[in-house]
Amino acid sequence: MLRVTTSKMGNGMKQIRNIGVLTSGGDSPGMNAAIRAVVRTGIYLGYHVFGIHRGYQGMIEGEITELKTTDVSNIISRGGTILKTARSKDFMTSEGMATAYAQLLKHNIDALVIVGGDGSFRGAVDFFEKYSIPAVGIPGTIDKDLVGTDFTIGFDTAVNTAMEAIDKIKDTAEAHDRLFLVEVMGRDAGYIALNSGISCGAEDILIPEEETRLDDVLERIASDERRKKAMHIIVVAEGDDSGGIEFVAKAVAERFPGKDIRSCVLGHIQRGGSPSAADRVLASRLGYAAVCGLAEGKNQVMAGIVNGEIVYTPFKNVIKSRLPIQKDMLNMIKVLSI
Repeated sequence: MLRVTTSKMGNGMKQIRNIGVLTSGGDSPGMNAAIRAVVRTGIYLGYHVFGIHRGYQGMIEGEITELKTTDVSNIISRGGTILKTARSKDFMTSEGMATAYAQLLKHNIDALVIVGGDGSFRGAVDFFEKYSIPAVGIPGTIDKDLVGTDFTIGFDTAVNTAMEAIDKIKDTAEAHDRLFLVEVMGRDAGYIALNSGISCGAEDILIPEEETRLDDVLERIASDERRKKAMHIIVVAEGDDSGGIEFVAKAVAERFPGKDIRSCVLGHIQRGGSPSAADRVLASRLGYAAVCGLAEGKNQVMAGIVNGEIVYTPFKNVIKSRLPIQKDMLNMIKVLSI
């Protein structure tokens, strides 16, 4: 990585002196650690760093303040984001983008670091097609659904939060011989369900990436009943194609009318809490890499970690692809749940 005070972009673009950082989309544990790394790396390299509050909406409204090293003291352990986050419909319009760009010019911001997920990077692509300003993204999403990185900020914490909750649910399920369906986050991706379900020894895991055959689910429950296996845990990603946790619960109740069945939706508890050590380290590495990437002249790319190494993937590649589910993990579930 470089030690420089300014960065000159190609194609006649001006030197970078001021960097704006924002968090966009859903919050994820570790975003504050990323903000801290961006601010301190930027200042170390000789830049001024500005926090853009409430994501793209705050950019439009000019909620922009300069950040010093003391402003990011003691935030590495905090969940959420000190810069706040919001989804902006205004930013999807030409007028909104024009206003956002005018605010960047007003505050003399020469480059951006965007912490967010798929939607945040889609917004960035549309914006940078109209306005030339260097930008590097940081994958901040609990869903771990982006190509170009093995892990995303917040995923490890969210999985551990779900795992701890399911472990507690298993205690009461075993005490009462109950069947529990637990819904975890994952509208388009099943990585939280897959990893938390495996780590808790769930009997079934339903995810968006795989077609759910309810008859097969019901038959596996019947098999457990015949073997006198009283407790049964099914982890359901919120975006599973079965129709949702209540639809599955209804189908199970109709097939097994004497079975004690409970449903539990974990919801936004998975987004909160102090980030795990893994997320703090990941966020710190990626925040550092994002600023160093700008210093090296990188533009419209996401900083990620693949096989332990920093890589930069163009935004357009990130938003066009999805990280594939590992088939061996799906097969493993069937084997380990017997």
